[in-house]
Amino acid sequence: MRPVVILGLVIVGLIAAFSGCNSYNGFVSKDTAVEQAWGNVQSAYQRRADLVPNLVATVKGAANFEQSTLTGVAEARSKATSIQVDPTNLTPEKMAEFQQAQSGLSQALGKLLMITENYPELRATESFKELQSQLEGTENRIKVERDKFNGVVADYNNSVRRFPANFWAGIFGFDRKTPFEADQGAQNVPKVEF
Repeated sequence: MRPVVILGLVIVGLIAAFSGCNSYNGFVSKDTAVEQAWGNVQSAYQRRADLVPNLVATVKGAANFEQSTLTGVAEARSKATSIQVDPTNLTPEKMAEFQQAQSGLSQALGKLLMITENYPELRATESFKELQSQLEGTENRIKVERDKFNGVVADYNNSVRRFPANFWAGIFGFDRKTPFEADQGAQNVPKVEF
């Protein structure tokens, strides 16, 4: 072979190696960002789960409060905290399972707070007001962290799907990640009846 051909092949090989290394390092950085964002989402959900026992204990103090509602909240919290999703394996099935458990807790808490409207002496206590305020703030944090997570996942997914990086993503085993999606029926406006 001629030296010019060999030099040309070496240069093409170096460019390919550099491109592969650069793509790999970019994928690792974005994958780590997804893991960090997922940790922030889990932290926000954990904060809500940590508030639930205090809320239930405060509500239990109200005379004749519906025990089935308190039991439902406790069971929903237990189920929500038992679902663990590995950020390196964010499959649609795992995300759906996680979202379903968290949605169950949200519904149970919503029912609990709705029923407390019938207990003016409970709503008047400072501890209940404070817990209700913390819970509202936590729900806002959860939304913010979920939005940030979806942004990081979108950036990651774009990087593993773009050409020529998608070639390297396939070789290095970087697959698309699953973002949060709205709960089924979330687009429907809830009916409020008095």
